[in-house]
Amino acid sequence: MEKFVLSCESTVDLPYDYVIGRGLKVLFYTYTVDGKIFTDNMWNEEGSLESFYQRLEEGHIPTTSQINQFNYEEYFREELKKGHDILHLCFGTGMTQSYNQAVNAVEILKNEFPKRKLIVVDTTCSSSGYGMIVDDAADLWHEGKTMEEIVEYLEKEKWNYHHQFYTTDLKYFKRTGRVSGPAATLGSFLKICPIMHLNHAGKIIAYSKVMGERNAIKTTVDTMERNIPEGKDYAGKCFISHSHTLDKAEKAKEAIEERFPNLKGKVKIFDIGPIIACHTGPGTVAVFFKGKERSEN
Repeated sequence: MEKFVLSCESTVDLPYDYVIGRGLKVLFYTYTVDGKIFTDNMWNEEGSLESFYQRLEEGHIPTTSQINQFNYEEYFREELKKGHDILHLCFGTGMTQSYNQAVNAVEILKNEFPKRKLIVVDTTCSSSGYGMIVDDAADLWHEGKTMEEIVEYLEKEKWNYHHQFYTTDLKYFKRTGRVSGPAATLGSFLKICPIMHLNHAGKIIAYSKVMGERNAIKTTVDTMERNIPEGKDYAGKCFISHSHTLDKAEKAKEAIEERFPNLKGKVKIFDIGPIIACHTGPGTVAVFFKGKERSEN
């Protein structure tokens, strides 16, 4: 295997043990609650995720910030000093501008370490969709692909990673001002579920709404089938992530495995970590798969 480090950020929304078990390095985001800074430790500390969601239920509003250039420089420099080349996959620019800070860090470090290769890639992906593209890159890495071969794959395929999600709890959207109070109250009463996806630029787009969880799952699975060239014969990976609503994620998993019997293994379910959940709140279910190129809208 070519000697280089494959690296990502904690917003992959995969367990720390899973990522480290694949040999990857991780740069952690942080979030702030009532002036106190917490690390997104990818559930590596027992009870940390439960504590986070408990704070949400108590009415605390956490805030997040992008990783700054200095943090990237420190993180990359540690590996470069060891004589390692680095391929770092960034959280998508549709959700944060951290990637631009990483690019700035690369320009500084190129002068400091002229013999080393340091490449950063904007994945355009988020949450466990970001986790899926990182997981696929790790597959190629373990197959012995070169850094350039992996970058070529990522730049060609990154817009084919789909992110479909819905929420069954509008309370947090009301609290953060994303939905008005009357609309959230009426929506909750009628059990309205907004249906959303990430567009080509990696930004969240709400493109439909349905009544009830069952319709939300059906709409999501139908959309999944329409966006996969092979349709029901899809044999790729499928990840689901959820924000403190495992029972709903399990229902989505069951519907997907019934519709797509040839999946590469069973659907994998992961928790949405605190950085993403700071913006979605509890009650969100997200489905990730590979298909046609994502739409502009």
